[in-house]
Amino acid sequence: MKGLFSLFLLFWLFAPLAGQAQLDKHAVPISYDSIAACKTAAVNNETDIIDVARKLLNNKACKRVDTGEVKSRKLRISVVPAAGYTLQTDLAGIVASNATFYTHPDANASTFLTSFTYTVRNQIIFPFQTSLWTSKNKYNIIIDWRYLYFPSYTYGLGGHTSLNDGYIVTYSTIHLHQAALRKLTNNMYAGLGYNFDYYWDIKELNPPPNKVTDFENYGYEKTEFASGITLNYLYDDRTNPVNPERGNFVNVIYRTNLSFLGNTNTWRSLAIDLRKYVTFPSGTRNILAFWSYEWLTLNGKPPYMMLPNTGGDPYNNTGRGYIQGRFRGDNMAYLEGEYRFVISRNGLFGGVVFANAESFSEQGTKKFETIAPGYGLGIRLKFNKFSRTNVALDYGFGQGGSGGLFVNVGEVF
Repeated sequence: MKGLFSLFLLFWLFAPLAGQAQLDKHAVPISYDSIAACKTAAVNNETDIIDVARKLLNNKACKRVDTGEVKSRKLRISVVPAAGYTLQTDLAGIVASNATFYTHPDANASTFLTSFTYTVRNQIIFPFQTSLWTSKNKYNIIIDWRYLYFPSYTYGLGGHTSLNDGYIVTYSTIHLHQAALRKLTNNMYAGLGYNFDYYWDIKELNPPPNKVTDFENYGYEKTEFASGITLNYLYDDRTNPVNPERGNFVNVIYRTNLSFLGNTNTWRSLAIDLRKYVTFPSGTRNILAFWSYEWLTLNGKPPYMMLPNTGGDPYNNTGRGYIQGRFRGDNMAYLEGEYRFVISRNGLFGGVVFANAESFSEQGTKKFETIAPGYGLGIRLKFNKFSRTNVALDYGFGQGGSGGLFVNVGEVF
């Protein structure tokens, strides 16, 4: 859950491991030990947090050197303790691990990502995610499995709710999502998947007194279940998925939950994720980024917990300025723009300004009647200059007094 991760408070103890992690196909191995190499090799002139930490521990340490991409089948493992924060979780302790390898020299880097998170609100988050690439990138196997015990706020349905409507719903859930995509042309993939979602021990805690909640009106159940086949389309020509300088991203997922798969209610949904990145002004490292996310219920009645909602996208990042789950409805329309700019010449510090708008359909009319704007600014700390991974610290504002701090490793989109 990218929206949760993280401030690396203890990264300096594990910098040699974290620095070796290859989180995407553009990351490269790096050299640490030769001071002479620092003077003679073609060194990346940027500085990152790992460079700073190594310098603090040993003032003779030099900047890490890009030795060129070596696609080894050797498993590279990183383990990092961390702390995180979101409005929905408050403070959290995390142990995160990733592993990368190449199935073949002509394939993208395959990755395994997992972590264990425990928050001050007694929430538990345990994801396991993989992206496996076969020779010549002919197939991409994607797995996203998660267990959560996640007491969290809900505010009702539609866009006319207020922060005062919020109360806690507790639940446990398992998500087992997987898909196999086949290459059609360069940067374009399509395939099939299967999604299984199960919620149990659902309880409303201290709902508004003398009032039937939207959850109860919608159909409150102590367990919710969904089993669906997905059709997936992906186009991705970004220069670097971790921190794109230019390019486009299109991801479309059509999900059908039919009765023969065990569903009580048949329903279908469509998620469309569009992103575009432009260098602006030309010749600089500053980026204009645009994101559109539509999450639609085509027919039927999804479980309440699986309705489109703020921050409910796969990376939990929509709606900076609002708590996760702040808005919920049958259909969601979302648009965001961000300007990313360099602050320090060595690339260690950067900044962003952003604005977004989201709208959710109303239960009665099924129309989009309101727009909830969000905006804010943030700083970027370069965590790994080779993969261009940043630690993102943003403060977002929303309507009705909503606002707070948002933390990520990697860009929000």
